[in-house]
Amino acid sequence: MPGTTLPPFPDDVQTHPLLIIDYELIKAGDREEIDRLWEAATMLGFWYLKNHGADQEVNDMFDVGAETLALPLEERMKFEQGDNGQSFGYKKVGAQAIDGTGKFVDNIEFMNVSKDDALAYPQVVHLTYPSTINARMENTVAPFVRKSLDVTYVTLNIFNDKLGLPEGTLESLHAMDEHSACEVRCTRSPPLQDKAAMNRAMLAAHTDFGSLTILHNRLGGLQVMPPGHDEWSYIRPIPGHAICNIADALSLFSGGILQSNIHRVVPPPGAQAEYERWSLVFFTRPTSSKVLRALVESSPIIADAVKKRPDKSFESDSTAAEWLARRVRNQRINNRRGPDTWAASRGTEHTPTAA
Repeated sequence: MPGTTLPPFPDDVQTHPLLIIDYELIKAGDREEIDRLWEAATMLGFWYLKNHGADQEVNDMFDVGAETLALPLEERMKFEQGDNGQSFGYKKVGAQAIDGTGKFVDNIEFMNVSKDDALAYPQVVHLTYPSTINARMENTVAPFVRKSLDVTYVTLNIFNDKLGLPEGTLESLHAMDEHSACEVRCTRSPPLQDKAAMNRAMLAAHTDFGSLTILHNRLGGLQVMPPGHDEWSYIRPIPGHAICNIADALSLFSGGILQSNIHRVVPPPGAQAEYERWSLVFFTRPTSSKVLRALVESSPIIADAVKKRPDKSFESDSTAAEWLARRVRNQRINNRRGPDTWAASRGTEHTPTAA
């Protein structure tokens, strides 16, 4: 439960180091810090972010998540996502497959709130939400969304410059005033009950579906498998630091220069496994109508990167909305028709069969 005193992350598990990026420095245009961000985004695609200025908004959103996921299941299910590929709304435990076998399902529940709905409230753009969210949409959810978008646009503009794109290109692909699948996710997973499930994914191995992910978590459980590795490594949570990662759309737009890396969620390690795991995520996704493809006509740097990877296609033939819906829809266990369903849920994973 948010606010509970939690045991420390253990020192005896395998972790992968991440660069720590200072948001205040990159926002101020510090060239050395911007270069470090670029290194993180192009080598692994994950980094810590400190001094993001959203600590109060994050704490308030954890409270909203706790209030919402404490509602009776019957009430939460009124807002269930369904099986048609919609991401907004509630996902119950066990709604998604976690690998191609279909033998196991996920062990995480979450509520996703649309950026469009949060900023337009009380107008409904996509979906209605439980009373616990509506009551705090304007004073808690929308401020968190705005803080997250501030970080997003600073980061996108840095990438835009590094990729040699015309000014404002990436920002225009993620226009705040156009409809998109950007969303806030409040997540809860129960304490570990079965020690045999310690290394089993609670949320399937995947790359993220959009452009940029900003994660706030207090317990371990996030793992990455960097390219060239065949083992999972934990990412150690650091208090007050967000964990950011590149997602599929930015990888495609950049011709693979920006790295969308595979990751998963497993039970927290050590003594942390005995506690509920809560997390808060902001997913930035492109405007729904934008086609996901390498911006080769707009940048010689991207065009050159694509030429160097003749083995890989950066033409998805999908809009951002279609890419998201395909991936969400084919992870739903109710839609499973066999291993091909799981394969159809994949994005840019370098190891599509990893579980």
